[in-house]
Amino acid sequence: MGKAAKFIAIGAVAIVFALFIGWWQVDGPGAGPVSGERPLPLTAMDFNLTDQDGADVSPASLIGQPSLVFFGFTYCPDVCPTTLSDISGWLDDLGTEAEDLNTILITVDPDRDTVETLAEYVSYFHPQIQGWTGSEDQIADAAEGFRATYEKVEGADGGYTMNHTAGVFLFDATGRFVSIIDYHEPREFAVPKIRRAMQDRAEGAES
Repeated sequence: MGKAAKFIAIGAVAIVFALFIGWWQVDGPGAGPVSGERPLPLTAMDFNLTDQDGADVSPASLIGQPSLVFFGFTYCPDVCPTTLSDISGWLDDLGTEAEDLNTILITVDPDRDTVETLAEYVSYFHPQIQGWTGSEDQIADAAEGFRATYEKVEGADGGYTMNHTAGVFLFDATGRFVSIIDYHEPREFAVPKIRRAMQDRAEGAES
């Protein structure tokens, strides 16, 4: 086997390994449990959290504009930063329309993700993305409404990580659940879903 063939073979193995790791953590045994239940409308949810500026927020804070909501945490090694980078790309594609879209990261790790920590973390991504946190009970109340799941996983070194639902929840301006944008979903599929939810808002305003 020549040098070029060896490099190609090594690269192929690396790609397969990376895909396996992503599957393990999101879709495979390393992922959190999946409830399979449809999220409630935002108008039927009941939770109170704190945003990255220290203000009180609730489901009512999202009504009036379409919303993207994602559960994650700042210590997440790959799934969360990858998803937030993807979301940033979707928002870039939307251009100025992105200003009419609530885009929220709700932490599943409130012990470490304080208001200040979240504010710094989301600042590395698109400026439209906001971070919400709260107590353990408050996070549990929010996750229940979205039918999101998460689980603390203790590490051998005394630390821990969090398994969690990795999809992005999409709601229209009335708070109606529209769709989940899956992890790994290509931009050419994700952005049209968001545009349709935003179009629903425009049509509702005209009626």
